[in-house]
Amino acid sequence: MKQPITLITGTRKGIGKHLVNHYVQKGHKVIGCSRSLINWELNDYIHFQVDVTDERSVKAMFSSIKKEHGRIDHLINNAGIASMNHFMLTPISTANNVLQTNVIGTFLLCREAAKLMQKQKYGRIVNFGTVATPLKLEGEAIYAASKAAVISLTEVIARELAPFEITVNSIGPTPVETDLIRSVPKEKLEELINRQAIKRYGTFEDISNAIDFFLQKSSSFITGQTLFLGGV
Repeated sequence: MKQPITLITGTRKGIGKHLVNHYVQKGHKVIGCSRSLINWELNDYIHFQVDVTDERSVKAMFSSIKKEHGRIDHLINNAGIASMNHFMLTPISTANNVLQTNVIGTFLLCREAAKLMQKQKYGRIVNFGTVATPLKLEGEAIYAASKAAVISLTEVIARELAPFEITVNSIGPTPVETDLIRSVPKEKLEELINRQAIKRYGTFEDISNAIDFFLQKSSSFITGQTLFLGGV
């Protein structure tokens, strides 16, 4: 079998960095990107400094991938930002930033990856939603709305890409102890966790386990689905 080519966004730290290590260990050639440079190296990993909202930079990255590898097998759209504010106190700059990164960034990466995947009639795309959407989490209006858009995007493009044997699914993680939730008050996080069936923080392993399921070749009949973690 060919070595799988896996692209992961938002790999500088946190969940993205864990996913890089996870898939390198599984024998993948991993390509990653983030807005900032990374301060670490890993065999079988290539890093691009790319803002996922910048169409020109995204296209340039895919041009390099096509030239070097000729294909891409998996796309994991991990890059995302959150902002916890009452919606009446949310600046328009914050709303635009969240929507651009979470929605437009996901759209751009899916579009460019699909162009490569369709040529080989194979591909797996996994997007990131959040449990904040089904839980209608107070204080996360623009974040939950952006991820609702990602879920809707996932469902529609899953249908559009099905003829090319490309599956598109998403996962909805619970809070994981990363920088993304560092600014969220502890009592708010505990309140959220208590609304889950399984009352604990999510782990990196919980997330990679769910993604592994979607990436399997045997998951070819599963598309347009969102798997929420923790039992919401």
